Amino acid sequence: MNISKRLERLKIKLMELKKEMPLEINELIDYFLKHMTLNYEKILWILSLNEENLKEKIYKIADIVNKELNTDIITLKGVIEFSNYCKKSCYYCGIRVQNNEVYRYRIPIDEMFEIAKHGVEMGLTTIILQSGEDEYYSDDDLEELIYRIHHELKTAVSISIGERSKEAYKKFRDAGASKVLLKHETINRKIFENVHPDKDYDLRIELLDYLVELGYITGSGNIIGLPGQTLEDIAKDILFMKEHNIKMIGMGPFISTHNTPLENLENGSAELTLNAYAATRLTIPYAQMPTTTALGTIDRKFQYEALNCGCNVIMVNITPDKYRENYNIYDEKIKVDLVGTAKKIIEMGLRIPPYTMRKIYEMEA
Repeated sequence: MNISKRLERLKIKLMELKKEMPLEINELIDYFLKHMTLNYEKILWILSLNEENLKEKIYKIADIVNKELNTDIITLKGVIEFSNYCKKSCYYCGIRVQNNEVYRYRIPIDEMFEIAKHGVEMGLTTIILQSGEDEYYSDDDLEELIYRIHHELKTAVSISIGERSKEAYKKFRDAGASKVLLKHETINRKIFENVHPDKDYDLRIELLDYLVELGYITGSGNIIGLPGQTLEDIAKDILFMKEHNIKMIGMGPFISTHNTPLENLENGSAELTLNAYAATRLTIPYAQMPTTTALGTIDRKFQYEALNCGCNVIMVNITPDKYRENYNIYDEKIKVDLVGTAKKIIEMGLRIPPYTMRKIYEMEA
C-alpha cells in the first residue's frame, strides 16, 4: 500500500476515534493530522499523564498511527554481545572499566560469524553487533566481519559499539553495515556530563550527525530516570531525535546496577517509559522503535504492552549463555529468546515476518 493510501486510512480511523475522545485528546489528534508530528507542549502533556483512562486512549492513538503508517509486523533483530570490555566510566553501567567484579570476555571473530549464521538460520533478518567500547577489535577486524555477515549470510547488519572514528564508521558502512545505534542518553548537557565523566557531549552529537550523513539508518535514544532528569528533558530528547533525523529510537528506563556510582538510585519508571514511547511515535511516526530489554527487565509485561503503544521492534538475544550472563550492563538483565518472544507476539494477535515464522516452524517440526 502506498503512502497516500496509508495516510488516508489513518485519517479516517483517527477521525472516527475522535467521536469517543475528550476535547484535549481531540485537539492533539487534530494537531497531529495537520502536522504529522507533535510540538514540545503536546509531548510534555503526554509524558505527564498519570490517569489510566487518558493513557490508554493515547496509547491507542499511537498504536493506530504505527500500524497504519508502518505495519503490524513486529521486527525481530538478533543481538550478539561480543565483548564486555569497555574503556569508559559511565556511572550507570555495569561493564564500566572500573568494575572489577565483572568476568570479562571477548568472542573471537570466527565464532561471531558462526553465531550470526545460526541467527539467520533461525529466521532473523538483522544481526546487531554490540559491545562495550573495546579497541581490542581493530577497524579492519570489524570491517571484515561486517562484510562477511552481510554478503555471505545475505542479512542486514547493525552496529552498536560506541564511539569510533569517522573513518571507521565510513569503512563499516562501505562493508555493508546499514544501521548503527549510538545513544545520546540525554540531551541535557549537565546531566550527560554528570554521568559520563570521560565522554564529550559535543563529539557525541557531531558523530550522530555524521552517521546520518553517511546514509546509515541511524539510531539513538535516552535513558529515562537519570538523576536530575525532568519531563522537560525527556520531551527535548524526543524533539532532538526528530530534528536530527534519527530513524531508530531506543528508549529505556534506568536500572540501578551493583558496583556502580548510581547503584542506590531508584529504577526509572516503566509507566513513564510507555508514555515516552507513545509521544515519540506521534512525533516521529515512521521510526523503528524497539521495546527495550531494560523495560522488560523491570517487568516483562511492560515490554509486550509497548507493542500496543507505538513500538514495532524487539531485539532478541543470540549471545551464547556462557558469554551473555557476563554482559551485565545492568542488574538482572533478562534474556529475550527468539522462539518464546515470537510465540507471545503471535498470541497478542500481532504478526512476525513470514520468513521468521517459517524458520521457527521448521525448527519445531
